[in-house]
Amino acid sequence: MHPSARCLSPGFLKRSLDEFKRLSNFALNLEGLKVPTKAYPLILFDSPDSLTACKRMSDKDIGGFSTANLDFHPSTPTSPPHARFYGNISIELPRDQPHVQRTGYAAWRTLDRGYTLFGKSLWDVDPYVYLAIHFKSDGRKYFINVQTESIVPTDIHQHRLYSKTPGEWETILIKWSEFVRTNHGQVVEPQREMLTQKVRTVGIGLIDRVPGPYDLSISKMWATSAGSGDEILREIEGPITGLPMRSSRQGAFKNLTLEKKEPPEKVVV
Repeated sequence: MHPSARCLSPGFLKRSLDEFKRLSNFALNLEGLKVPTKAYPLILFDSPDSLTACKRMSDKDIGGFSTANLDFHPSTPTSPPHARFYGNISIELPRDQPHVQRTGYAAWRTLDRGYTLFGKSLWDVDPYVYLAIHFKSDGRKYFINVQTESIVPTDIHQHRLYSKTPGEWETILIKWSEFVRTNHGQVVEPQREMLTQKVRTVGIGLIDRVPGPYDLSISKMWATSAGSGDEILREIEGPITGLPMRSSRQGAFKNLTLEKKEPPEKVVV
């Protein structure tokens, strides 16, 4: 018997070992019988290598002129280590491609995580209540994009990334149940629940089609139930004594924002 090329691919054994550790901890801690309290990291921009797990996209891929950059920045006294997503939005149409009728977008997302001995690597965020993001925004109209192993491969679940304090670091919590199902840039019906047991990728896009520069910094994205055991939230926000369920922009902490679903106007990824 010879190992397949997939089994010999870089990172296969490491991914398999990481998944084995995760499943073992899940079983030993009986997390399937209770709401998990610890953070479940999806993407942590804590080193330059973290950028290798991400893909940049813009209308430049179809002949447009928008740009998308994703750079790593180490920690400073005022900022955590983070990725800076920045560039310029252009709505100019390519003259030599008449079939392109719309430009003006830029985005990034995580790459598919590959395979392990246990099958395809997917995030199971079903036991968690929220998606949490620590970020610093310029206030433009960004959307969070989530892909799952949906029956319809082109489905994207989206939610607006609101900034309460543009230019400052803040944390936002968004219920997984509040994401809106879209396909090819349009909200679609029926609005089925997201397949949170099989999340493929997460990312952020800018689709406001307003020409000019944009600048968004992202420190980390993770799944959480916002309990006292969430070490990431505790490190950012300080001791957690309880998280009251309040409406949008009424955070339980100074920099923490809870968001509610608002249907996208027009989305492009």
